[in-house]
Amino acid sequence: MKHLHPLFTILFILTATLLTFITDASAETLQNPTVKTIFKPLLADPLEPRIAVMPFLGEKSVQLDIGSSADLYQSKNRKFAVGVDFATYSLLRRTDNFKFPVDAIDYLFGINACWKKSFNSDVLPFDEFSTRARLSHISAHFEDGHYNADAEQWLRQPEWLGTIPFTYSREFVNLVLALSSPGRRIYTGYQYLYHTLPDGINPHSFQAGAELSAPGNTWLAADFKLLPIWQPLLNETKGHRGTWNLQAGINLRGAGLEKVRVACNYSTGISRQGMYFYHPENYTTAGIIIDF
Repeated sequence: MKHLHPLFTILFILTATLLTFITDASAETLQNPTVKTIFKPLLADPLEPRIAVMPFLGEKSVQLDIGSSADLYQSKNRKFAVGVDFATYSLLRRTDNFKFPVDAIDYLFGINACWKKSFNSDVLPFDEFSTRARLSHISAHFEDGHYNADAEQWLRQPEWLGTIPFTYSREFVNLVLALSSPGRRIYTGYQYLYHTLPDGINPHSFQAGAELSAPGNTWLAADFKLLPIWQPLLNETKGHRGTWNLQAGINLRGAGLEKVRVACNYSTGISRQGMYFYHPENYTTAGIIIDF
């Protein structure tokens, strides 16, 4: 029998422990699970699980995200929770006759734990501290939209990359710390890759961001990451590059659509798609985000 990947072993142990704890602590939690999370998703982080359709402006591409985070267990005081994350992040190409072949797609799944605590401060303009830890797996793939059938070749293939599609897989631990109060939040984060294909990837990356609510159900958010830079000649990463994702939008609750948001994103830096981990890019998208 083949050995299980260490990630799946860890997930199995943590899930079994969690289920045992929940069964002992509260049967009502299992009967009425909540899909809301006590740690609110980061608005401008492009790799948060979400449901969104975001066409590129000035380019025939579309981001299609399908996913969600859900708390499986919440403490009675709603200060601690354990949950799961599932998500796909797709890059689609717009073609004639309303067709959207998939160029690249990433799959993510994992577990998370979060905790929050209220506090009083005469110095800081915040009244709550929260933290979230994640253990996740992500894999990336090229699909039909990345293949030119007429030329019988894959698109945008650097010579140093070799034969594609190639195997891309990463397992990581991610930690986010946040300070918030009604209408605003700041946060910082750190991510450690403990397994990756291709190898040669620096395991450390860093994150910071801010969110601000504005009048009229609008908001502004910024997410900044320091991500490893791939050096083709060295066949490994060396140094880090700043990657920004800026978001502004409006919630349509005034029109009776409380779960619908219209948003515009500007991104510059390293691609969010795993198969383009070596590729810097700069683009703007605008579309709809559905909250569940």
